Amino acid sequence: MPSMRRCWSVLVLNVGLAACTARAPPPVRPQTTVTAPAPSPPPAVISEPNAAPGVYSPPPRTKESACAVRGPLPDPACTPGAVMTTDLDVVCHRSTKERRRVSAEVHRLALTEYGFSYPQPLGAFEVDHLIPLELGGDNLIANLWPEAAEPAPGFHQKDRVENYLHRQVCAGAMNLADAQRQIATDWLKVWRQIDGQASATPAGADDGE
Repeated sequence: MPSMRRCWSVLVLNVGLAACTARAPPPVRPQTTVTAPAPSPPPAVISEPNAAPGVYSPPPRTKESACAVRGPLPDPACTPGAVMTTDLDVVCHRSTKERRRVSAEVHRLALTEYGFSYPQPLGAFEVDHLIPLELGGDNLIANLWPEAAEPAPGFHQKDRVENYLHRQVCAGAMNLADAQRQIATDWLKVWRQIDGQASATPAGADDGE
């Protein structure tokens, strides 16, 4: 009889332990807080060391076909102009040859967007920079168009306008942004103002375009 009581006691104890074990809540793990990395600061804007005061920003290009010249002026939707530099040291003291990079494919595109075949007879057209390299213009298609030599005024006359504005800027008589704006919006207006002076000043070997 005592042995049977011990057996029942052990059985009751085991069942109680099992019940306690089954009802015991799982251990609580400590929560780890993940901190997101701080956002990187925006890149610094590097200004050109000798940048001219004021900036001319041509409007965006909104058309890539069916472009139409307006006499000696380009289609402003296709060729609004583009600026490469406003550094006066580059504009006034460095040759444009190191910045003149217009591929044959871009020449072809400049002509065909305006409905002209490629190539054209030598001297009939110049794929011209609306804002010339000597005034900080860029080689982008937004700054290029096929400018005819004839009838005058054509690209020969525009070359002289470019020379005049370049001299004005580098002599400190005109702001570079103003010169870029004038030649991009209506170089003919400048030509009419300086017709006699510009006609007497031939384009140099590094001028034009």
